[in-house]
Amino acid sequence: MPAPLSPGDIAKQAAARHATGFVENGMKLGLGTGSTAAFMVQALGARIRAEGLQVTAVATSTRTAELARKVGVPVVSLDEAKWLDLTIDGADEVDPHLHLIKGGGAALLQEKIVATASDRMIVIADAAKQVSQLGAFPLPVEIVPFGWQTTKALIEELLVDMEVLNRDCTLRMAGDAPLLTDERNYIVDLDLHWIGNPRQMALALNQIPGVVENGLFLDICDTLVIGHADGRVDVIHAEVSRAGADEAQFFATPNIFADLED
Repeated sequence: MPAPLSPGDIAKQAAARHATGFVENGMKLGLGTGSTAAFMVQALGARIRAEGLQVTAVATSTRTAELARKVGVPVVSLDEAKWLDLTIDGADEVDPHLHLIKGGGAALLQEKIVATASDRMIVIADAAKQVSQLGAFPLPVEIVPFGWQTTKALIEELLVDMEVLNRDCTLRMAGDAPLLTDERNYIVDLDLHWIGNPRQMALALNQIPGVVENGLFLDICDTLVIGHADGRVDVIHAEVSRAGADEAQFFATPNIFADLED
C-alpha cells in the first residue's frame, strides 16, 4: 500500500491533475521535469488509459521521458514534433507577474526550449512557490564545462553591478563530481536572495561567453495553477496578473516563434 501523501504533495498533485484538464485530444504537449511535473505525467497517463486520449509528447529530460513511456504517454523528439500546442511544467518560484525561476531539477535548458516552442505554457505549483519577488531560490545558470571557472568568475564579476542582496555562486555537484545536465553541461547556482531587475539579469547573464542559458523564465508562462493541501486549486492567467505592468506590450501579439511550425 502506497504511503499517504504529504500536504505539499497533495497540493502538487491537485495542481497537476487540474492542469491535465486543459489537454485536448490530438494535442502535441511539452512535459516538464520535477516532482510536480511527475504528478502531471502520471495524471496524463491515467487520462490516456481511461479515455483513450490521443496526444504526442516531448519530454524536457530523460527522467521525464522514462516516466512518460512507463505510464503510456507517447514520446517523440522536439524535432519530430516541430511545434507544441501546450507545455505543462513546474517552477521553483513564481512572482505576481508569472515570471519564474526554474532549474532546480537541472533541466532548465531543455525546459526553456520546449516552453518557447509552445503556443501556451501552464505552470503547476504548490502555494509555497509563490513569492513577491524572485530570488530566494538560488538562480541556476547552465554553463559549458570548457573554462567553467572563467565563466563562473565572469558571472561573479557581473553580479557586482546587479540589484541583488547576495552574490554567492556555487558549482552544483553530484557527489564528488560536477553535476552534468542532459546536454552534458554544468550548472552554477546563484544565491542572490532577491533579484531587483530579473529582465536585466537574464539578458546580462546570457551575454557571458560560456553561459548556455539561465533559469529566469520571463514572459513565457500563460497560466498558473496553484494547488493547496486541501485539494483546492487557484488558476491565474497572465493577462490578469500582468495587467498594468510595464512589460504588457509583450503580450499584445502571439509567440513570435510560432511560425516555426509552418
